[in-house]
Amino acid sequence: MGDSLITVVAIFLAAILMFIFPLMSLAERTDDISQLAVQTATTEFVDNVRTTGVMTLDDYDAYLNEISSTGNSFDIEVLIQQLDENPGVKVTQAESTKIGENLYYNMYTTQVEQQLDSTGRIVLKEGDIITVTARNTNQTISQMLRNFFYMISGNDSYQIEGQHTGVVSVNGSTSER
Repeated sequence: MGDSLITVVAIFLAAILMFIFPLMSLAERTDDISQLAVQTATTEFVDNVRTTGVMTLDDYDAYLNEISSTGNSFDIEVLIQQLDENPGVKVTQAESTKIGENLYYNMYTTQVEQQLDSTGRIVLKEGDIITVTARNTNQTISQMLRNFFYMISGNDSYQIEGQHTGVVSVNGSTSER
């Protein structure tokens, strides 16, 4: 009886070592590749907006399609901080380059998407700040395996994230591209 129990345990451990851990390793590598793709796409999108001063609906849709091609679903957060065009209204010595006197007005994801849907573009000016964050909302295979074996649970945990922030370096053109 003792030898058969040890044999069953040995077969079970061998199955775990031969099948489960390589599967977990492969799933982790898939998540790493997705992470790299999302981070690269986010960086390229923000840098494009930052250097052109214009965010278009076509560029935004291309960004969404590129990160969705990883096979995951994402929660996208876009924050545009627009520099106040008249920062020194209440001061006698108004200079927009002074530290501490610049005021920013925030435009969040829903406002950005509404403006893109209505006008097809958002024109930014030098000094505006854009931040884009993408986090996966689905559970990847790696997360499911990790939750099963390590008893880690949590619905708000994400495995794949891309975030980038940049200051717009040029005034965007109001003419059509």
